[in-house]
Formats: sequence, C-alpha cells, structure tokens
Amino acid sequence: MVMVDEIPFPAEIVTKGPLLLFGQGITHVEIHFLQIKYNAIGIYLEKDVIQHLERWKGKNAAELQEDEHFFAALVSAPVEKLFRIVAIKEIKGSQYAVQLQSAVRDRLASVDKYEAEEEEALEEITSFFQSKYFKKDSVVSLRFPATSNTAEITFAMGGKEEVKIEVENANVVQMMQEWYLGGPTAVSPSTVKNLSEKFEAFLSL
Repeated sequence: MVMVDEIPFPAEIVTKGPLLLFGQGITHVEIHFLQIKYNAIGIYLEKDVIQHLERWKGKNAAELQEDEHFFAALVSAPVEKLFRIVAIKEIKGSQYAVQLQSAVRDRLASVDKYEAEEEEALEEITSFFQSKYFKKDSVVSLRFPATSNTAEITFAMGGKEEVKIEVENANVVQMMQEWYLGGPTAVSPSTVKNLSEKFEAFLSL
C-alpha cells in the first residue's frame, strides 16, 4: 500500500491486466489561507505506457511537469487508465459533479467541441452524482479502457456495492482525462508533480 494523506492506495490494481500506481496527490482549496483537502488521487496505468513516451527520455521532472505535449501524449496513449479518487472531506456528490462538468465544458469550449451531444453526456454524469454523498473514504473510480473512447465511472461508499455509469462521448472522455492529466492545467498540481517525478525515473531506465 502507498499512503496518500493517510489514505491507503494499492500499489497495483488488476482489471483486465495489472495497472500500476504511477502517480498520486490531492485536490484542495485555500480558504482564508487555510488549505482544505478534499480528495486523495491515485493514477493507475499499464506499464506499457512507457513505450508511448520514448521521445521524452532524458527529461527531468521539472521539464515534464510544464510540458503540455507530454501530458497530451499520456492522455492519448492507447493503454488502460484508472483514476481512483478517495474523499478526505465530506462533500455532496453534486459539488464534485459541478467541478467536473465545469472543467470539462470549459476545455471542450476552448477547442470548439462543445455541442449538444457533449452537453447531454455531461448532464448524465451530473445526474449520476446528484444523489450521491461523499462521506470520508468514499471512492470514485474513472476507468478508461485501452481499446475504446469510453469511460466507466463507479462510486462506492462504506464498502457497499459499487454503482456505475458508462460515458460514450469521446470528446467528454478525453477532457475527463485531461482534467486529471492536463499537466500545468490539471486539477491537482501535486498529482502532476508526482507523475512527473515517477516518469523521470521510468524514462531514465
């Protein structure tokens, strides 16, 4: 287990194959100079992802951290990815949904890809989270299969059976990945920093 702000993350998760914990961090907001931590994050990837990032061999963590092209290549790499998000502070599911919806919508609008189909897909995601309540240690998993432009969102609380939704809009799926793997513009700078450090080590082997 790897501890992220006192929350345990397995070093490996097996879905269709083994996924390794490539990076971890937290999301937080600052209120009156206090840092309020909301979620711990684990980024799981197939080890084969390294093969798709060969051109960055020899780059150090600081260079990778600021390189949008590196993170774009990471998002587009045809490997399975899984983002495990664990609640540190209790929030309503609707609060998380609004953050996700706003971030994805803004990214889509900036590249002129926000159409009715994308809006409908985002509304389905928002509706899924609307009735959820993120108690401490609740888990959201965002799984992106290697072979399709889809995403599977699952929610589990208190060890109860997971509930899930499929997202089939490729543009929304891409921007969901970019929200967490968007390099300098991602939601969690600490996760991006940690990923950069891990990839510096892997790409130097």
